[in-house]
Amino acid sequence: MDLLFNKKTKVLVLGAGGFIGTNLIKRLKPMNCHITGVDLKYPDFSEHIADEYFINDLRNSTEVDLIFNKTYDYIFQLAADMGGAGYVFSGKNDADLMYNSSMINLNILNAVVKKEFKGVLFYASSACIYPEHNQTDSENTNCEESSAYPANPDSEYGWEKLYAERLYTSFKRNYNISIRIARFHNIFGPEGIFEGGKEKAPAAICRKVIKAKEGETIEIWGDGMQTRSFLYIDDCIDALLKLIKSPVEYPINIGSEEMISINDLAKMVIGISGKKLHIKNIEGFQGVRSRSSDNRMIEKLLHWQPTNNLEVGMKTTYDWIQKKIDLN
Repeated sequence: MDLLFNKKTKVLVLGAGGFIGTNLIKRLKPMNCHITGVDLKYPDFSEHIADEYFINDLRNSTEVDLIFNKTYDYIFQLAADMGGAGYVFSGKNDADLMYNSSMINLNILNAVVKKEFKGVLFYASSACIYPEHNQTDSENTNCEESSAYPANPDSEYGWEKLYAERLYTSFKRNYNISIRIARFHNIFGPEGIFEGGKEKAPAAICRKVIKAKEGETIEIWGDGMQTRSFLYIDDCIDALLKLIKSPVEYPINIGSEEMISINDLAKMVIGISGKKLHIKNIEGFQGVRSRSSDNRMIEKLLHWQPTNNLEVGMKTTYDWIQKKIDLN
């Protein structure tokens, strides 16, 4: 990757205070490129290490224009309104999810056009764009890239992501912008939030197990038989940088094909903890019955596949969350 980024390379990371943004900047820093980070907030758990860091509201076009008063070689658009199942599927946040993320993307694309940006623009999409009807069988799911249409995402979050894909593709077509789009599948690892309502299953389960005392019970939403694949953050960044370096200008999956039920994920974390705990399944938002990445395209085009085992990644994540909880 040192051939891709060097001290003359200027990189803009939007959503720099979030989980993937924080980890991306950590990976880019040793490459000696100039990194500008932008977010509504600073990283939740560590000091930022970008060369420049601005607190800006990307929903505000004036604030976005200020960021584009200089040139960049690569832009990573990771900023979005998002969260875990409780945030996405409750229906209470649909308007905010769609409005906030849409405004962010429209402002960024307008600024890119006005600035006549000549670099590579990356957009972070999501596996949530895939049709609900292809994900009803916990043993068999279809998330091949071409299966996105006929469209039928299971949430407004998914619809907004699919709309944004088309938005970026349209700007590419009409304004000759070089884009890359990844459909992320359940990325997890250190630096991700683990409480507050926006956390996702791996972090939420780790928190519950850490806080539970020997012999107690942790609660899992739904019957726990819903299945997912989870990709460790280091693998995600590897794939993202390979994508940026490639000529692939259409949406591509970045995820794992290692499926596991949520009950089994909870059992895995309990095993990591060394505690004896019980699992109680309760009513709650659980999303589609099954979701897993289809990696045939990325393996063929980018020669990439995950290298981190799920349990090893969960152990690292568990230990990191344990330290953060202990500090409090």
